[in-house]
Amino acid sequence: MTSPSVLLVAGAYYPEISAAGLQCQAAAAVLKGRARVTVLATAVDPSLPATAIIDGVPVHRLTIDVRSGASKAGATLRLFSKLMSVLPGTDVVHVHGFSQKNVPIAVMAKAMGKPVVLSLHTSGQDEPQVADSRGGLSGWALRSATFILPVSPNLVRRCEDAGIPASQVRFTPNGIDTDRFRPATSDERAALRRELGWQQTDRVIVFVGFFSRDKRPDLLFRAWKRMLERGVSAKLVYIGATSSPYFEVDRSIAENIRQDAAALGRAGDVLFVDPTHVMERYYRAADVFALSSIREANPVSLLEAMSCGLPCVASRLEGATDAIVEDGVNGRLVECDDEDGMARTLAEVLSDPAAAARMGARARDTIVTRYDIRQTADRWLQAYEDTVR
Repeated sequence: MTSPSVLLVAGAYYPEISAAGLQCQAAAAVLKGRARVTVLATAVDPSLPATAIIDGVPVHRLTIDVRSGASKAGATLRLFSKLMSVLPGTDVVHVHGFSQKNVPIAVMAKAMGKPVVLSLHTSGQDEPQVADSRGGLSGWALRSATFILPVSPNLVRRCEDAGIPASQVRFTPNGIDTDRFRPATSDERAALRRELGWQQTDRVIVFVGFFSRDKRPDLLFRAWKRMLERGVSAKLVYIGATSSPYFEVDRSIAENIRQDAAALGRAGDVLFVDPTHVMERYYRAADVFALSSIREANPVSLLEAMSCGLPCVASRLEGATDAIVEDGVNGRLVECDDEDGMARTLAEVLSDPAAAARMGARARDTIVTRYDIRQTADRWLQAYEDTVR
């Protein structure tokens, strides 16, 4: 069959950063020559052009001020207009995540006879039960997808609980570019540390994610303080948005952490890095990755860190992190909100570099075997081909 023409719809796309956008960008590169991909994304940066070509992929953007009801309403009208122009040349619409955009997309796709594939990325948000709670049209928009691709076993179960037929649901975890996210040699690691301004003797914990209450960066900071009290010293490097127009980001979290670190006389050991497109540099130079969240589905940052052979300590989340990490084998799991457990486990990993290295090597094997972006892209393509047969 001919290569399908696919419209990928994401909440944000390069140079803005979102987990779904990163998945779309990486998968689009793998699908080159096997699918004709176009991207439609919302953007919060008004300086970004409305159209662009990124890595050979046409990208259309709808700028929106998420704090403004008028802007959101206007974006919906512009979404209808944009869909009118791009859908005629599209075979399949692949929507990432469930939000306000899904209803107009489902309506337009239905009216123009275009099948929809829907990826569910976020626990507590991208779920049939949440869609149903917003009204009948919202619930219909989710269920109208030809195929639903949950990224985690927990999201699969939520679909089952909602009575969605198993034939409509295809478990499709996120994927990682394992060539880009790879372990560093000792020489590469030393060079990266020099470039980042870290001492070779520093022990470094890396956190990746925006500063929301669900991500618990403040819990990680308190765990780090407990480590210091036990005589285990390390730098704590936060990478991600500390402020943003998106409602989930709470700027007070980073402000309070900065103040507390300064009061301890350790401001130089708690570092804040803006969102970056070279995340692999930090993973490959660090000693351990920490994920302190209380809500995740298939966290891309955890997969990236594991792909780099970095030992990881993560909150135990049923059907999410425990589906990726086998405690004590390819990483460590700590009960949610267990501040002391997080401190103790991070200290154990940092205090036994040989065991940490073995765990990191097994983490790398896990990603190569189960979470390579080529596998994810193949599953997407299969869904596209099955919708147009």
